[in-house]
Amino acid sequence: MKKLITIVCAITVSFGTFAQKLDRSIKPTAGPAPEIKLGDIESFTLENGLKVFVVENHKLPKVAYSMTLDMDPILEGKMAGYVSATGELLGRGTANRSKQEIDQEIDFIGATLSTYSTGIYAASLKKHQDKLLAIMADVLMNADFKQDELDKIKKQTISGLESEKSNPDAIAGNVKSVLLYGKEHPYGELTTAETVENITLEKCKSHYKTYFRPNIAYMAVVGDITVEEVKAKMEKYFGAWEKGNVPSHAYETPDDRTQTTVAFVHKEGSTQSSINITHPMDLTNNNPDVVAMKILNSILGGSSTARLFMNLREGHGYTYGAYSRIHPDELIGNFTASAKVRNEVTDSSLVEFFVELKRIINEDVSEEDLQNVKNYMTGTFAYTLQNPQTIARFAINTQKYDLPADYYATYLKKVAAVTIADVRRVAQKYIHPEKALILIVGDKEIAPKTALFSAENKVYYYNNQGNPAKDKIKAAAEGVTAESVIEKFVTATYLMAPGKKLNKKLSKIKDVTTKLDASIQGQVLTMVRYQKAPNLFASVMSMGPMTIQKETFNGTVGKKSGMQGDKDITGSDLEELKASSTIFADTKLKELGYTFELKGVEPIEGKDAHKILVTKPGGATETEWYDVASGFKVKTLSIETQGEESFSVITYISDYKEVNGIVLPHSIKVSFGPQSLDMKVTSIEMNQKLSDDLFE
Repeated sequence: MKKLITIVCAITVSFGTFAQKLDRSIKPTAGPAPEIKLGDIESFTLENGLKVFVVENHKLPKVAYSMTLDMDPILEGKMAGYVSATGELLGRGTANRSKQEIDQEIDFIGATLSTYSTGIYAASLKKHQDKLLAIMADVLMNADFKQDELDKIKKQTISGLESEKSNPDAIAGNVKSVLLYGKEHPYGELTTAETVENITLEKCKSHYKTYFRPNIAYMAVVGDITVEEVKAKMEKYFGAWEKGNVPSHAYETPDDRTQTTVAFVHKEGSTQSSINITHPMDLTNNNPDVVAMKILNSILGGSSTARLFMNLREGHGYTYGAYSRIHPDELIGNFTASAKVRNEVTDSSLVEFFVELKRIINEDVSEEDLQNVKNYMTGTFAYTLQNPQTIARFAINTQKYDLPADYYATYLKKVAAVTIADVRRVAQKYIHPEKALILIVGDKEIAPKTALFSAENKVYYYNNQGNPAKDKIKAAAEGVTAESVIEKFVTATYLMAPGKKLNKKLSKIKDVTTKLDASIQGQVLTMVRYQKAPNLFASVMSMGPMTIQKETFNGTVGKKSGMQGDKDITGSDLEELKASSTIFADTKLKELGYTFELKGVEPIEGKDAHKILVTKPGGATETEWYDVASGFKVKTLSIETQGEESFSVITYISDYKEVNGIVLPHSIKVSFGPQSLDMKVTSIEMNQKLSDDLFE
């Protein structure tokens, strides 16, 4: 016991002496940057020029093969999209295997195989790697493109482009590319439905034969395999891959911007403005300033603790998040700061963006901010090294971008060496708010307030493909009123002679059942709408045997049931449901309490349409467009609210066909937030003697 007391006393005295020497007001200094041991990365080159990098990792009996082409960006012209299509076609059949056979063989061994525009990735258990490599080599060297597969790819691509038309991020990305680089530069060229339709099988075949060559390819092999094994397998499976002359491409650097400009893309009814403050940046991947710029970006807008986020979200509550990004590139890079903000604070948000941009240029960052970012970058870098694929990527990047041989091994030393002065120096060199493009996607009602941020005190308007757009709506022709537009629509829909009363046969139609189908995430979504005179309504949305949502109105009470429970429909929603229950409500809009205001004429899908603001029973509003020539309704827009969130719902209406003497639309495309549905009417049936029970 005495010995134990002596030990405790000694420890207490030692700790007390240490505490006396420790000054807690002084932050401990950072230690030296750790040495990074990347492990052995072996490399060799086949006679045909294929460069192979091997990273051994024997923890699991798996091997992954990743082939990447190092080719210059291509200006695709009137067939923009063919490079991507070629990458997809690559995995859809060879001279020896059909697509179905490839899929079955890959599934049978539990492997992964994917192709893309610049390469192939494949992985499997080690015991199956010979089977995998045989398929991979067959796909790479014996691809056999088929027209029916290209047609499927084109259809899928066009469908994806359609869904992007109302996505503010996709719109901003397209317009930003065009305005920064120009459409004659590969970074400014857009893939459109028209260019995809132009793609030919011969063009894809030509691209494949020209660019898929071993002398511009890197092969990364990672996993439970030795270098000697890899050498034997590369020679066996890829030694016969024929090298060829691959064209190189050079492009003029886009003209340097000289002043701040404001570009606006109108998104009807948008409740938010998507802001991008951006400009080109001459920063290549092997530039020594890249490390300092990454640190700068982390402090400015790289995370939820960075300055932009803390200012615009935490400080002012303008947005859910504000960020910045740097993109080094061998041709031309760019800098972007971005956020989605409420309409009413768009101009105020721009003020705060420029406050932070000027601050990072004109003021030194704090030592604490600098050290915190260094600590974070050190930790994340070390974490990524746990993935052998990262090591392989480092090896390829070293050769691809002509980096020093020890670039990644000494990366943390480079991070540690960045000083406060370095951050300010690169900010002044690469960040130029005085030359920025301020690109805003939102409702043009708020556009005039943004003009003062332009050097010309002017806003330039563009459509979603970066082409100049008119900023003002046209006046309707003399004598045209909202009422006359609605009357023309009714006349066109119900095949009436102008000025005549409605066809008597409408009164003989007692019920209408409309069925629509849409595809969502590979599943068929079905909606059935029921209407019965005088004022019964029901709609059922289902996916297979599962009912997702059902709405009913029995003439008095409205109900909604579904996956989120049951509830009564009340207030303005009930008033709107009552109106929906009326068969052929278009003929009785005034009686039902609708009012209209003609706003003018705007182009919809390239054709002039009358724009009308409709106020519904209950007070809700909707904007509708009616084709000037045909009179048919072609588009609607409404604002929906869920909790504190508001979002626009845009519906495109087309493909009008006659059904029992009435012309009705058969194609309805609905976008809401980032989602979209392309609905097709499969049947419209009348006088089916629907039971009243259906509406209870």
